[in-house]
Amino acid sequence: MTFKRLFIANRGEIALRVLRTARRMGIEVVLGVSEADAGSLPARLADATVVLGPGPSPLSYLAIDNVTAAARDAGCDAVHPGYGFLSENAAFAQGVADAGMTFVGPAIQTLEGMGDKLAARALAVAAGLPILPGGEAPTAEDVRRRAAETGYPLLLKAVAGGGGKGMRRVDHPDDLDAALGMARAEAQASFGNPAVYVERFVARGRHVEVQILGDGVRAIHLGTRDCSIQRRFQKLVEEAPAPAMPAEARAAIEDAAVRLARHIGYRGAGTAEFLVDAEDFSFYFLELNARIQVEHPVTEAITGVDLIEQQLLVAMGKPLALTQAMVRPQGHAIEVRINAEDPDADFRPSPGRVARAAWPAGPGIRVDSHIASGGEVPPFYDSLLGKLIVHGATRDLAVARMADALARLAIDGLPTTAPLHRRILADPRFVAGGVDTGFLAGLQP
Repeated sequence: MTFKRLFIANRGEIALRVLRTARRMGIEVVLGVSEADAGSLPARLADATVVLGPGPSPLSYLAIDNVTAAARDAGCDAVHPGYGFLSENAAFAQGVADAGMTFVGPAIQTLEGMGDKLAARALAVAAGLPILPGGEAPTAEDVRRRAAETGYPLLLKAVAGGGGKGMRRVDHPDDLDAALGMARAEAQASFGNPAVYVERFVARGRHVEVQILGDGVRAIHLGTRDCSIQRRFQKLVEEAPAPAMPAEARAAIEDAAVRLARHIGYRGAGTAEFLVDAEDFSFYFLELNARIQVEHPVTEAITGVDLIEQQLLVAMGKPLALTQAMVRPQGHAIEVRINAEDPDADFRPSPGRVARAAWPAGPGIRVDSHIASGGEVPPFYDSLLGKLIVHGATRDLAVARMADALARLAIDGLPTTAPLHRRILADPRFVAGGVDTGFLAGLQP
């Protein structure tokens, strides 16, 4: 089976990223857009566009029936969900299948198992992976009881999603009820499900993840990524491979990820996320993101593998052409997320018009962005403007290349995270490698 017409149920840089690979594979592209995105760069480049609804995502990108009907009526034979929105929604995947189209992603039962983070924890345990103390807490009283058992500090995490949405750290019992209300509200707005669970918080933890590929029968990994530099539990900087990590510790995490993928018969591209103790490199399974990740370009940079292409090929029913022995990472890659946010005002979103966007270029530099000079940043969505990715033969060379690229980057008209990234790249702790999730709190202004 091959795809002739692909519907992209997403927006921004990931819509453009999927579009480019689909075009290279000879697949026509139809893009579903909100009214706010009708004039966007991805919309202008697609073969056709369909307006899904008004700007707010519940009325457009999260409206399952509208998205499914739009794809079907446009004559598409497959739907790529990108990341976020409906990308891990089993009901959406089922609707796509019921309409006679192929969902570019894992099997529906995998989405059900991994989209529910509590079910994912249980599957990880069954596969022999360690997990953090915590568990389900359907009512406020259950949350209080579970919190008392788990101890503080702890995290409240959305059952139905990831990406830092619906997540709150709680350091004291007096703060629990307020944090619960905020976590539930954000989970409902982001995923249409307010349920949260409790998990122990590790103060000196590193966020290390493993890229996996599977065809339902075989599964392999494409190495590690370190995503420890975060704000509000959302990633800002990503590296591949995870730096300052013993080879045996990295291999143990990679093996654990593949073991889980084989246990559940994983199909497509996915990411197993782990919390790693920065002191002794013990690790705990956090979740499996059953979709493409924002940070996938750093893995592509060191492996030379087009992960979107792999997703599409597996969705067409083709077995993995790659073997584990064929994956030979080379060098080091770093990605920084350029968000329309003001780092000096608690990362307040800054929607508006981009007066000028001058992205750097040159050897070892990649830019994934849908934003150009004069582009509009709507107030309804994630604030990501684009991703700046560099690759070097060594980590030191990659750090130097990123510092130079950031010095040449210019985004005018609204505040962005670019100045913060320049400070991060100049910090001796980052240059040394292996920082934990508390890094940003100790960064000097």
